[in-house]
Amino acid sequence: MAKKSLNSNLHQAKNNKKDEFYTQLSDIERELKHYKSHFKGKTVYCNCDDPRISNFFHYFSYNFEKLGLKKLITTCYKNQDRDLFSQHNTEQAISLEYTGDKNGDNIPNPEEIGIHYLKGDGDFRSPECIELLKQADIVVTNPPFSLFREYIAQLIEYDKKFIVIGHQNAITYKEIFTLLKENKIWLGADNGGTKWFKVNDDYDIKTESRKKTENGEKFFSMGSIVWFTNLDIMKRHERLILYKSYSIDEYIKYDNYDAINVDRVAEIPFDYDGVMGVPITFLDKYNPEQFEIVKFRKGNDDKDLSINGKCPYFRILIKHKKL
Repeated sequence: MAKKSLNSNLHQAKNNKKDEFYTQLSDIERELKHYKSHFKGKTVYCNCDDPRISNFFHYFSYNFEKLGLKKLITTCYKNQDRDLFSQHNTEQAISLEYTGDKNGDNIPNPEEIGIHYLKGDGDFRSPECIELLKQADIVVTNPPFSLFREYIAQLIEYDKKFIVIGHQNAITYKEIFTLLKENKIWLGADNGGTKWFKVNDDYDIKTESRKKTENGEKFFSMGSIVWFTNLDIMKRHERLILYKSYSIDEYIKYDNYDAINVDRVAEIPFDYDGVMGVPITFLDKYNPEQFEIVKFRKGNDDKDLSINGKCPYFRILIKHKKL
């Protein structure tokens, strides 16, 4: 193998290993309870989940009849290159299909789950996984964070509904923010608190506050984790209750854009009819019937928004829709 190709594969393998985070069932349950009406009669595809250990598969298979699902499909990536970082190089990638309880015990038994061996490695971009994607109505999973842009782009390309978990910083990606601004995607319901992800025992976590061990299993907190979706939820229609009125002394304008700076979402003035710069956490409260997103981060000079030469952390420029 050429050196460049080998290095590329090793780098990819490292990234794949870094992406091996397993979402806890409690986090899945807290989010998916807001979407139950969307699942009736639908095929759900979890395309980044090892079906043998995925809590997404567990949730949907055990709630198959309650949700009225038509079919559940799961696949996951299995690196088939032999290298130092793969933990799956002796296994073949598989897909599972489940179409509901057949023997009346309301438990997904092994004989009720169809197992299919994939020709490739189960990469969500592979032709056979794309064919499975085409069968799906709704995709629900924890995709590789390092491929988040590409992953969302594929869902949009194939016009799929989805609920996926990702890092809050993905909001700042140009491609993702454009979709948020155009109301093609938005944040899910449960974006608060700390979400802990199960990791392999040899996963190196350097920051003590970001790791914990429970019942012999290792968990990692990656900071601000949020859900992204394009399925309608009640939260998206809840109006943000505002209590502060505009004061020219309190709300300073940016050097390079005609907008006021607002440091906290709760302090958005209810009576200001111009453009306002707010933290990216605003998107967790964003109601498109109440606010319009104008643009992200940059002033008229195409540089970061600044106040007296200093740039606050990324700001989203918004305005009230009805004043």
